[in-house]
Amino acid sequence: MIAKALELRMEATSQGGWWQPGATALLLVDLQQGTCGDCQPQPQTAFDRQFNRNTLPAAQQALAVARHARLEVIYTVIANLTADGRDRSLDYKRCAMGFSPGSRAAQVIPELAPLADELVLPKSSSSPFSSTTLDYLLRNIGIRTLVVIGLLTDQCIDHTVKDAADRGYKVVCLQDACQAETPERHAAALACFSGYCNQISVAEFESILIRIPPSSK
Repeated sequence: MIAKALELRMEATSQGGWWQPGATALLLVDLQQGTCGDCQPQPQTAFDRQFNRNTLPAAQQALAVARHARLEVIYTVIANLTADGRDRSLDYKRCAMGFSPGSRAAQVIPELAPLADELVLPKSSSSPFSSTTLDYLLRNIGIRTLVVIGLLTDQCIDHTVKDAADRGYKVVCLQDACQAETPERHAAALACFSGYCNQISVAEFESILIRIPPSSK
């Protein structure tokens, strides 16, 4: 374990590594009342149990670590721009996915609530690169590395990771802070997009950041 942690830190901080001081952001994908909170259209007991016991604590830890390291923190939430959802992607229309603008379902869950100056982007497609100004904002801020957590591993996380990689960002997926509808789908998705990103745990992410000199954060 010690050797692995050292290897990860060396990879992160080496020239061309994924840790880039002042240019790394944590992206929280769709962690909102309508997907994992009290406004789910069809609550799933097993999913909620897994989320509350494992995924949510991991996401909270990742968020705390990112804020402590002064990373940029950005959220996406599934939310239509129009009342009838006509702006949604074809996929979202087909599966009846979408929440009204300004609704409780479109709010980030309180356990991960954004701070006053953290960006929250409403999206109406699986990838935020398709239906938000995320790419424009990341480039304006100077972000080159995107650390991704959230829901669902085999859907919006998969799309986000691949789209970010295709646009030239270094991508890091925190495996235990992501979740799919089943553990099997989660594992299959991680295997599917493993070539597009570094995949590490939240504990490994924290281990890397706490050992980077403060002047580098």
